[in-house]
Amino acid sequence: MRRSSLATVLALLIVTPLFAQRPQRTQKPPLHGRHWMAITGKPLAATAGSMMFERGGNAIDAAAAMIAACSTMWDTLSWGGETQALIYDPHTNKVIGLNALGYAPTGATVDYYRSKGITDRPPEYGPLSAVTPGTPGGIMYMLAEYGSMSLKDVLAPAIQMADGYAIEAELANTIERQKSWLKKWPYSKAALLPHLSAGPPTSADAGGAPQSSNPDQPRNTPITGPREGPEPGEVFRQPDLAATLRKLVDAEQQALAAGKNRKEAIYAAFDRFYKGDIAQEIARSTQEQGGLITVPDLAAWKPRFEEPVKTTYKGIDVYKLTVWTQGPAMLQALNILENFDLKAMGFNSPQYINTVYQAMSLAFADRDFYYGDPTVPPAEPVRGLLSKEYARQRAKLINPDHNAADIGPGDPYPYQGEKNPFADLLKNWGATLRTATTSAELEQFQRAFLAGTTSVEAADEEGWVVSVTPSGGWTPAVIAGHTGLGLSQRMQSFVFNRAENPFNVMEPHKQPRVTLTPTLAFKDGKPFLCFSVQGGDTQDQNLLQMFLNVVEFGMPIQNAAEAPNFNSNQMRASLAGWKPEAGAILLSNATPPDVRTALEKMGYHMRFGDRTSGPLNAIEFDQKHGTMWGGSSNNGEDYGIAW
Repeated sequence: MRRSSLATVLALLIVTPLFAQRPQRTQKPPLHGRHWMAITGKPLAATAGSMMFERGGNAIDAAAAMIAACSTMWDTLSWGGETQALIYDPHTNKVIGLNALGYAPTGATVDYYRSKGITDRPPEYGPLSAVTPGTPGGIMYMLAEYGSMSLKDVLAPAIQMADGYAIEAELANTIERQKSWLKKWPYSKAALLPHLSAGPPTSADAGGAPQSSNPDQPRNTPITGPREGPEPGEVFRQPDLAATLRKLVDAEQQALAAGKNRKEAIYAAFDRFYKGDIAQEIARSTQEQGGLITVPDLAAWKPRFEEPVKTTYKGIDVYKLTVWTQGPAMLQALNILENFDLKAMGFNSPQYINTVYQAMSLAFADRDFYYGDPTVPPAEPVRGLLSKEYARQRAKLINPDHNAADIGPGDPYPYQGEKNPFADLLKNWGATLRTATTSAELEQFQRAFLAGTTSVEAADEEGWVVSVTPSGGWTPAVIAGHTGLGLSQRMQSFVFNRAENPFNVMEPHKQPRVTLTPTLAFKDGKPFLCFSVQGGDTQDQNLLQMFLNVVEFGMPIQNAAEAPNFNSNQMRASLAGWKPEAGAILLSNATPPDVRTALEKMGYHMRFGDRTSGPLNAIEFDQKHGTMWGGSSNNGEDYGIAW
């Protein structure tokens, strides 16, 4: 009996990493701040946020400056991408959602794409993958309504960078790896390949197959051979982009000189972008390169503020944007997991991994069938999806001994008093999913699964809190003529077949369902956590686990951000459309042998990585002391500054 008890204790010690028992030294130091905090995907962009705070701005001003700087640095996004935000207003005690995602242009019909030989979904790259630009409008709307500074002040760091900044190795190497794509588009080639040789045309110049990067290769791996893109440390200049940003400032300043107030002047800049000469150049050049965006498309689009969705997990209110993002999937997973004693299972034990993995599979299966643009019929069953009773029913499907390989979408309609109008589609839903089979397809799937995005977190002593997940227009992107803006690639998140997802079928002026997912959490009615992450379909998987690291296992925020996560591939990739084998899981290299053995017996197909934590960015609010703690995982170049 004594030997058995001792063996049990030793087993628990093996499967429970030491940092789950007591706080361990982290690879990055935690941030501490009393007055403000700014965290984002690049050190220079965090500096831009800190500059706003130093000049008396609030968290919204800082967030806007960081988005602008990240877009200028092509930090897996560009100025033609999209911006999604959750904003906490301390004066009203309300959380506001910002939807600054572009929509499909006029002419973007399934029939049109099929006439071009595109039969499954819009392409991954190129002019036909572009929705209308959203990030410029998102920045201007959030600044006008909730910021305190002028557009001139907020864009100043980005304009300085567009005039020339020391480019980092990560972007320089990405440009070099993707130059075969960039050579296909004249304005991208001119802007991003300053050392392009004048030799004979390459296969890419002639329309040949582009090269692809190895998704498992570190993004900062040195490039061998002569470079045609900028070298790391070189002063990288973007004169067209700088001119576009100065046009926005000029429009604002002219409006101010004409007697307009701060907000009206910012909206004057918005009008110049979406209805003036900038819009004309975007439309002209996009169509020149084979795209569909028109001037009326740009003029009719605008961001919108909206009511976010939320759930409560053990007394903590968690807010997400609604079903045009994947954010509610995290809320669904929390509702399911509330039915289990996760803490008793132990951090990253086989039982814990198996339970959380299946909860994510259940939530993401619903995402893949029921999520889409809520402004376009049919109406998504949001109330049923977020029902606690529905979650209890879904929780019963979790197999404690083996991964459930056949998890599919549920039926939330009865939990909002309705009958499912798509019950016939559910029966054959699994047959609509493609499976990546060849090594090339698996590589493309993995790249798409982890693709894109950065994150922005900001807070100040007045009480403003903002979480943002901007994205779109990552390298390689089509640059829209002489605007310097890289266009979004978000069209690929649509589907053509209603049997796959009747809510997310492409049509003009509709938004695709995106992976982008900022998060705010509140305890006792006060801000508790502000967090988001990059990484495509892994975003809400990593955010879910970081949240549980804090709430269930009591980890400090930096430990929670660096702790090894696991990622499920038992879902469709939103940016490619493939679904690999059931039970596919990414685990940390540090996973103990007995955990690996147990998971293999449970039906998991494992692969391993050195760092599996994001990169996550977060602010935790110390309600006892009235201060802030910041965390930024060790899986990227994300960085924060606080005071």
